[in-house]
Amino acid sequence: MIANRRLFRRAILFSVAVALTCQDLSLAQPAPRPAVKPLAQAAPAFPLRFGVAWYPEQWPEERWEADLALMQAAHINVVRVGEFAWSALEPREGQFDFAWLDRAIEAAGRHHIAVVLGTPTAAPPAWLTTKYPETLRVGEDGQRAEHGERQQFNFADVRYRQLARRMAEQMAIRYGANPNVIGWQVDNEIGVPSYDAETKAQFHRWLAAKYGPINDLNARWTTRYWSQFYDSYDQIPMHSRDENPGLLLDLHRFFSDTWASYIENQAEAIRGHADRRQFITTNTLGWRADFDPYVLHRRLDLSAWDEYMPTSKYAWLDQGAKHDLVRGYKRATFWVMETQPAFVNWGGINAALRPGQTREVAWQAIGHGADAVLYWQWRSALNGQEQYHGTLVGPDGEPEPVYAEVARTGAEFARTSTALVGTSPHAQVAVLNDADSRWALEAQRHTTAYDPVAATEAFYRPLALKAQAVDIISPDTPLAGYRLVVAPALNVLTQAEAQRLAEYVRNGGHLVLGPRSGMKDGDDALNPQRQPGPLAALLGGRVEQFYALDRPIAVAGEIGAGAAGVWAEALSAKRPDTLAPLHYAKTGGWLDGQAAMLTHRVGKGSITYIGALLEPALMTQVMDKMLVEAAIRPILAGVPEPVEVMERTGQGRRVLVLINHGDLPAEVPLPIPLTDVLTRTPVKAAHIPAHDVLVLEAAMGK
Repeated sequence: MIANRRLFRRAILFSVAVALTCQDLSLAQPAPRPAVKPLAQAAPAFPLRFGVAWYPEQWPEERWEADLALMQAAHINVVRVGEFAWSALEPREGQFDFAWLDRAIEAAGRHHIAVVLGTPTAAPPAWLTTKYPETLRVGEDGQRAEHGERQQFNFADVRYRQLARRMAEQMAIRYGANPNVIGWQVDNEIGVPSYDAETKAQFHRWLAAKYGPINDLNARWTTRYWSQFYDSYDQIPMHSRDENPGLLLDLHRFFSDTWASYIENQAEAIRGHADRRQFITTNTLGWRADFDPYVLHRRLDLSAWDEYMPTSKYAWLDQGAKHDLVRGYKRATFWVMETQPAFVNWGGINAALRPGQTREVAWQAIGHGADAVLYWQWRSALNGQEQYHGTLVGPDGEPEPVYAEVARTGAEFARTSTALVGTSPHAQVAVLNDADSRWALEAQRHTTAYDPVAATEAFYRPLALKAQAVDIISPDTPLAGYRLVVAPALNVLTQAEAQRLAEYVRNGGHLVLGPRSGMKDGDDALNPQRQPGPLAALLGGRVEQFYALDRPIAVAGEIGAGAAGVWAEALSAKRPDTLAPLHYAKTGGWLDGQAAMLTHRVGKGSITYIGALLEPALMTQVMDKMLVEAAIRPILAGVPEPVEVMERTGQGRRVLVLINHGDLPAEVPLPIPLTDVLTRTPVKAAHIPAHDVLVLEAAMGK
């Protein structure tokens, strides 16, 4: 059973998508979602892909062969092409020039390099923005964007969508059957909305389709507060802050649905002409919250993201979380469409990764379920806003220092591809990531120190270290396959979602709720029940009061001792079999001696509520206890912390990727002899030098 709000949003998404591609452009009532043809799967067992973003339109054609030869020498077998080339592909309105792209794709093929085509709609040409200024995005300050940047378009503008769809369709007609084109990327790093008058009118029509009579909206938004009562939809403002929480949450949902329909508008045009073997995706940016990524990816073939680290600090656990996040969009393997070669150009201090870490980053992606790693970009542009960004070759065409490390990684991908094809990670632990809750929390943090992403990562890290496999999924994902489900910040909780979670617990699952859970309903209104709202009865306890902390407070109990910071809630048990394993210390404050954690057994399952953001050591102890109760064992036991263990299984194979992220050699005990996939030699004990990688294979069942 899917939560009602998500059912509705998919209906709204469909109506928006249809309306913006039809002649009358109406956004009337939400239509029921029609039967959808099955989509082509993300390619029939591709080998591992290793590649770069290549911009042949920026360089003399006589240079292409030398570039492609250097790529082939580095074992690069895929390039992404075209995502910023609109002015080269359509130099004048309605006049298309594909001859240069034909030759580029053919040249890549001669070097055994496949192509992913990007639709170039992230960077519209000057003729378009000059002739149709309404296609330019308007900021919340009322200023219209100008030409010369990227993502300066208006995502809701009907004219822009028509022109973008025509471009995507023309490309698909020409390359939908090209054997060297293996996939499509729609647009590039979407996310910036527009606040123009037409988008505001679409927001009003979206609200009308959702609520019907305006008084239904008034009731659910509680607009009697501050005399916000509306007589008609066109009175409703469109602001991203300092507004009614119900308005703010619905604005995020509208932006999200509009982005999803924007992507689907082009994907549908491609799908009508492309071979089923060609996948369709878009590239996202990790934890960014511009849209609900689970809704966005519903009708895309695979998920892809751009992995960057703007400092020299490679926080491998946090990067692992982002991979698991993206894998969870479709619960399938994914692509890293962009990653940095050594350094970027947009951070505070654009330091380079240390020698060896570029290889670590690539192998970590594979271990977490990536089937492809592509670098951005191949060669430094002579001009433009990203001149200083890291590349594999310089503006002179000669390899940069990181090229050799990339080439080594490419050779390793080639040697291990057969072992890894058709495999993927599988986890018994799930972390719930809810877009509505994040939007609600970020609008009302109550303390500037509260960060919903940091709160989620605080739960994720000890789980990833001990369980060694974690899925990050949407709350409407089926939960039956998970022994432990953790919801770090499920602030917005509907009755339907609570029912699904309660059913999971009654069927033997173990559910952990973090602080601020169950405070809001689906309209971002306070639940009349104390937290965790509709799950309070199952917990047999509740939150008596919440507190933003200006200093840490000690926490102790049978699990361990430590401190809580930023946020703490006073909990109380309401039934004798609800236990309180942790309590706050007595400091003369409101939290004196109050319970910080409640847990209640429900048959073979359990529900636990943690009412504070705990310091890492204590959080580790708590998560260790939850893993034991859920009978979850690590993939490999006795592994020192700097070593990351990842497992991919499938097609009768079991492959382990071990990375020593530490500065000292590490010994990893192996319960059975394994085979080193890179050297094809047996391994009885794993010795991993600092910042090195082992790829090991065992037969399934061993």
